[in-house]
Amino acid sequence: MTDGAVTVLIPTLLRRFLDGRSEVPVAVSGPTTVEHLLNTVGDGRPLLSQRIRDETGSLRRYVNIYVDGEDVRGLDLLDTPVNPGATVMIIQSVAGG
Repeated sequence: MTDGAVTVLIPTLLRRFLDGRSEVPVAVSGPTTVEHLLNTVGDGRPLLSQRIRDETGSLRRYVNIYVDGEDVRGLDLLDTPVNPGATVMIIQSVAGG
């Protein structure tokens, strides 16, 4: 990762939408938001976006996102600020039985 970038870590179940990549660097010129990062990573990848957010644009209940280890559900959700150099981790829960 370089200065001016945020690293977005991609869970195994979503890597197929990103050519198998486990992380995606997103160039930023300053502080941004989780929503902006999701829009950037999901640009041109509607199936990826649908797996992360519902039809209203909210996070799906089985998707958790962490900014430098902090759960955005305890912060400002998609409006959570993200600084250059941060790591954003997307975690998709798997249910089964």
